[in-house]
Amino acid sequence: MTTWPPVPVLLNQVLPQATWALALVLLIAALGCIAATLRSPRRPLVYCATALLGAAFVVVLIPEQHAPPIFRILIGIVVFALAVLGGWPASQLALVLATRSTTRPSPHDGILVPALTPGGETTTREVLRGGTTIGVLERFAAAATIMAGFPEGLAVLVAIKGVGRFTELAEAEARERFIIGTLTSVLWACVCAGIFRIVAG
Repeated sequence: MTTWPPVPVLLNQVLPQATWALALVLLIAALGCIAATLRSPRRPLVYCATALLGAAFVVVLIPEQHAPPIFRILIGIVVFALAVLGGWPASQLALVLATRSTTRPSPHDGILVPALTPGGETTTREVLRGGTTIGVLERFAAAATIMAGFPEGLAVLVAIKGVGRFTELAEAEARERFIIGTLTSVLWACVCAGIFRIVAG
């Protein structure tokens, strides 16, 4: 006759595994929402991905023991992809909500701001070029430094980006977009990487 462990013991063995599995499912769902909105920008998908990411963050706080190695690896892979890819839709949404689309996009992935010619005529010039590529590299570095246990690297990262963009921040529109975009992008990457740090213990 098979003797089953007492219910409390059984729950203590099963619940942590179920919790890590639930966190992984939530993160995969969030990554799916982000992947879908990358192809066709949709605001509801960004909201959904953000909610799923927040739920996963709460779930990983529940277990009292460290996650098994397989869950650490899988969650680490998913959150890293989510950190790198998800920051762009989140930043774009934050910019739209904050600026109400007062700036126009340019063909070179920057923004067009008003400028005066030497003759006094009003024209436009492009600033903050290559924002999408820089954002991907920024989130890659931010997530990697936190997941590696070196959060001090964030200060170096932000300093490098600020110095590199300094000459383009004369216009208020450029400063506004730079600050909002950078903070949203880095915050997203930090939350994703923070989940891995909690899981890894």
